[in-house]
Amino acid sequence: MDTTPELLGEALATFDALFERARLAREPDPTAMTVATATLDARPSARMVLLKAHDERGFVFYTHLDGRKGRELQDNRQAALVFHWPRVDEGVQVRIEGPVELVSDEEADAYFASRSRGSQVGAWASKQSETMETRQRFSERIAEVEQQFEGRDIPRPPRWGGIRVRPKYFEFWYAAGHRLHERILYESDLAGEWTKRMLYP
Repeated sequence: MDTTPELLGEALATFDALFERARLAREPDPTAMTVATATLDARPSARMVLLKAHDERGFVFYTHLDGRKGRELQDNRQAALVFHWPRVDEGVQVRIEGPVELVSDEEADAYFASRSRGSQVGAWASKQSETMETRQRFSERIAEVEQQFEGRDIPRPPRWGGIRVRPKYFEFWYAAGHRLHERILYESDLAGEWTKRMLYP
């Protein structure tokens, strides 16, 4: 079992290489990932989101903080991510697990400013995960926001922000014939020491 301090960097470099291969393989969207969360009473939920940034600090996506996943991640600050790139070799999955934190206001502001104006309007108009009275009412809310910010920049909504998943677990899964898949696990213990080992498929 390898315990070198460079293992986190090795795992991140492996992710970067696979991410680039997914892009070159023309995956429909290499940034698409499943985010799994759980309530305080251990009721899980999962959904697809888009990765917007990643570095040694973690993996970032953006959301309404008062929506279901936002609430669950603030109550139970642990998340699991899964990337699936079927066009890379015979198929690759990357699993990442770890605690979460909010990105800084500066990071969230910068990303929000980079979004299309339509997406900015939608972030203000949507009451994410709440019951929608009618689709017409949503259209009316969109028109109201457009009128409110007509002729000026749209600021980031106060309850819209970024979630960073700080990896403590990486698993790289490589498909192989006869279901004899290759699995490589990088894992950090409570002291922050990383280990690397192979798993049976």
